[in-house]
Amino acid sequence: MTATDRPALHSPEHPVRFVTASALFDGHDASINIMRRILQSQGAEVVHLGHNRSVQEVVDTAIEEDVQGVAVSSYQGGHVEYFEYLTQLLREQGAGHVKVFGGGGGVIVPEEIQRLRDAGVRIFSPEDGQRLGLPGMINTLIADCDVDVWETAPVTLEQVLAGERAAIARAISGAELGHLDDTFLGGITEAARKSSAPVLGLTGTGGSGKSSLTDELVRRFRLDQQDKLRVAVIAVDPTRRKGGGALLGDRIRMNALGESAAGVSPVFFRSLATRGDREVPEALQTVIDITKAAGYDLVIVETPGIGQGDAAIIPFVDIPMYVMTPEFGAASQLEKIDMLDFAEVVAINKFERRGAADALRDVARQLVRNREAFGQKPEDMPVFGTSAATFNDDGVTALYQHLRDLLAERGLSVEEGQLERVDTKYSTRFDQVVPTTRVRYLAEITETVRGYHSRTEELADNARRVQRLALVDDELTAAGKDGHGVDELLDAARRSMPTEISDQIEGWPAIVESYAGDEQVVTIRGKEVRTTLTRESLSGNRISRVALPRFTNHGDLVTYWRSENLPGSFPYTAGVFPFKRDNEDPARMFAGEGDPFRTNRRFKLLSEGQPATRLSTAFDSVTLYGRDPGERPDIYGKVGTSGVSVATLDDMKALYDGFDLVSPTTSVSMTINGPAPTILAFFLNTAMDQQVDLFREREGREPDETEAQELRVHALQTVRGTVQADILKEDQGQNTCLFSTEFSLRMMADIQEWFIEQGVRNFYSVSISGYHIAEAGANPISQLAFTLANGFTYVEAYLARGMDINDFAPNLSFFFSSGMDPEYSVLGRVARRIWAVAMKEKYGANDRAQKLKYHIQTSGRSLHAQEMDFNDIRTTLQALNALYDNANSLHTNAYDEAVTTPSTESVRRALAIQLIISREWGLSMNENPLQGSYVIDELTDLVEEAVLLEFDRINDRGGVLGAMETGYQRGRIQDESLVYEHRKHDGSLPIVGVNTFLREDGDKGEPDEIELARATESEKVSQLERVRRYQETHREEAEQALARLKEAATSDANVFSVLMDAARVCSLQQVTDAFFEVGGQYRRNV
Repeated sequence: MTATDRPALHSPEHPVRFVTASALFDGHDASINIMRRILQSQGAEVVHLGHNRSVQEVVDTAIEEDVQGVAVSSYQGGHVEYFEYLTQLLREQGAGHVKVFGGGGGVIVPEEIQRLRDAGVRIFSPEDGQRLGLPGMINTLIADCDVDVWETAPVTLEQVLAGERAAIARAISGAELGHLDDTFLGGITEAARKSSAPVLGLTGTGGSGKSSLTDELVRRFRLDQQDKLRVAVIAVDPTRRKGGGALLGDRIRMNALGESAAGVSPVFFRSLATRGDREVPEALQTVIDITKAAGYDLVIVETPGIGQGDAAIIPFVDIPMYVMTPEFGAASQLEKIDMLDFAEVVAINKFERRGAADALRDVARQLVRNREAFGQKPEDMPVFGTSAATFNDDGVTALYQHLRDLLAERGLSVEEGQLERVDTKYSTRFDQVVPTTRVRYLAEITETVRGYHSRTEELADNARRVQRLALVDDELTAAGKDGHGVDELLDAARRSMPTEISDQIEGWPAIVESYAGDEQVVTIRGKEVRTTLTRESLSGNRISRVALPRFTNHGDLVTYWRSENLPGSFPYTAGVFPFKRDNEDPARMFAGEGDPFRTNRRFKLLSEGQPATRLSTAFDSVTLYGRDPGERPDIYGKVGTSGVSVATLDDMKALYDGFDLVSPTTSVSMTINGPAPTILAFFLNTAMDQQVDLFREREGREPDETEAQELRVHALQTVRGTVQADILKEDQGQNTCLFSTEFSLRMMADIQEWFIEQGVRNFYSVSISGYHIAEAGANPISQLAFTLANGFTYVEAYLARGMDINDFAPNLSFFFSSGMDPEYSVLGRVARRIWAVAMKEKYGANDRAQKLKYHIQTSGRSLHAQEMDFNDIRTTLQALNALYDNANSLHTNAYDEAVTTPSTESVRRALAIQLIISREWGLSMNENPLQGSYVIDELTDLVEEAVLLEFDRINDRGGVLGAMETGYQRGRIQDESLVYEHRKHDGSLPIVGVNTFLREDGDKGEPDEIELARATESEKVSQLERVRRYQETHREEAEQALARLKEAATSDANVFSVLMDAARVCSLQQVTDAFFEVGGQYRRNV
């Protein structure tokens, strides 16, 4: 169907409301974000929940928000169980009228689409996208859901007064639509009049963090009052004048809505759109009265961001509170803010920002003037400095305790409370991850790199001049022309030449000679190392492993040394090692399916006969989100699907059983982020216990205390591998975050400090990942720029903790996606050069710290469900790119990962791709094939400058963390993803087998039956039983360990050190829940 054939867009007659989300344990929220934006543009009010949402959360939201439709993306498997459970729960809870829509690219195969259609779920396939286009798909949702919810099923006054949630939600819809008759309204008004529930109103500037602050206040009410209060939260967002849609974006930030110990949440949350050119909805008073009539003890109303002269919330609330940030301009601007005349409390949120203390003082002084309370001190004014984004912030606690007392005076029944009273009115505990004095670090790096290249040009020009003058001097002298003065110019030019450059020029012929023979001999730590310098082709030609430039011009040589140089030499553009290791391919053996025993068998199959064992582990989404296997359908369907299920130390031991984890030829890569510290603790304990077990087998006895400690130290100082753990890219790209950014960065620094203390040198404490940024939709420039910027952010954060750069930088590695774009040809070259120059020239790091470890995975985004066999061709080209670019390791995706966990055969094919390139492809005899190419040189400089320009843009937004706060990176990634999707759909980006070179019969080129790799029923049951047994066996020890863990998390202790002990007796979810309990949970953002 062409664009002209597509039906006209439907214009909704009624307010259409949707819930949008990614499924449980699914962090791929880029696509659903695109969908909800188009929904809004077509007139829908969208309650966006973001990633990782359980069926119960979606159903609760659908009921409380009284929506007509739910749209969920599901890319992580378990989708059949998820969607069927979703429709079942909606029906059981009286919301069977809510229509359910879903999508998952090619992951949801045709037979599953049909099964879900039979269950009442409309799944959109890639073919639907091609046929309808993105707006056409969304138009289908709008048209199907354009109904009046009140007319569908009105409710009675008695149901509302009885506190039935669905009835309360429907009554609010009736109020908004003007459908409540006088009798109904009279009953509500009378019941509300009898209620003693006070109303707290939060208003303030846009972006001041009102939603986050509301969440933190509700969380403290629940903790402090032990869930004895029923709280209703009404959050208002503006309707867009153009199109009539609205983003109802407050619920996504609420972590405090979860169930109580009794099973039902004491918090009711409803999002409202203004539906007109006004600050608050027309029916707001009725909505407040409905919640009061329903028996809620406290009502909190949050308005949209307001301007200086707005104060529309005042008539509706008992206690108005104004939320602002420190950046309000000159102190005279405060005189223009209407709300400062009426607010009983003022919160200066984001108190961690520069100038916060001055803002607190200025606002307090203004309140003294506004209230004409000249007999009072500014510090006595109800002005609080808060940091809602900070873990366990005492400023928020101070605000809460003040509000609790004010609300008690207005009729709220409260008890003494569980939270200790804090003696402050502003945040005192936050330690900025990157100190305020260092926020320009990216600008300094761009200045360093650009300055380095400018210096290169100067040195090259000088070297040319010295060489030119020397030649002229020699010729004139040979001709007997004395007193010509050239020698004086030559002496002056030589004096201006740095000794280092002169020595390099003088020593270059010897270096060329050392690469000219058949063998190079060097002595390292007293040991003679011999390296074969050539490889022989079938034609009998000797191919140089490293080809040297043939420059004779000294300026060209200087440019080469400073911009390229030999592999293994600064700035490491061509690679960080002089030569690749003989008989060791950079191939990774990728596995992850079912239970640990099944994945262990796959690892052994893949590594059989290989000289090096590089195990790359994919975990199921239950593990990725820090949870244990469970029976609930939306959990159960994902156990062991699209990855291996690991919940305990015993699981980890089974996963790597039979592999020598301290062998120099063994390395383990674990692709996991949120719960990475716990998984890392499982793994390091496994490595240590393996050494103790081997001692026991070897010696026939238990090691004594000294021997056991030596074995543990040996394991830690020898084990090789990496755990991903990169929280920054998770927040920016895929959003699979468990813990708050601040909490996670503190934990990562704790891990690195522990690594330094324990002498862990060969294991990477973090794999700074661009792969997931690319998978979320970023182009190669953004992937590289964001990833390097994240890397430098960790550097600054660790330096701020007092660590030495030469101690921690070698423990950092980088993980990128390859792809089809031209920029991918030079991604590693640019990354290595920027990193090395910054490390040496700016941070003064040693050569080990200057070497960027560059790990590659071929693009998952270029795996298409249509003509799946073609995927191997794309993967081959991307692998060639990575191997030419001297990647330290390479993981080639299997062609069928477009729809399923790869089969044994497809994984063998994927591994064969890079083995064929490494062992059969003739040019692979050479190890620096990219050097000397005009287009590669041009691309290298072009990409590097593009990255530096992106650094400048991020710097202008306050560095990486400042840009994240405004959603800059995520917005860029989503915009670039949308460009890709549009161009794929309109055919301007040709993708063979997808939008061009299509089969005439319309067939997709897929086999009739696709082998879907899923965990077996017995594997799932086994995992459930194993984790339960483990928890029962270690019950008492776990309780004590978790108590210590929570204490460490809320103090200055090294949390990872305590976690290493807790991981021996606790399951994964027990650790996750412990961190959630103390307030470390990630707050989602739109």
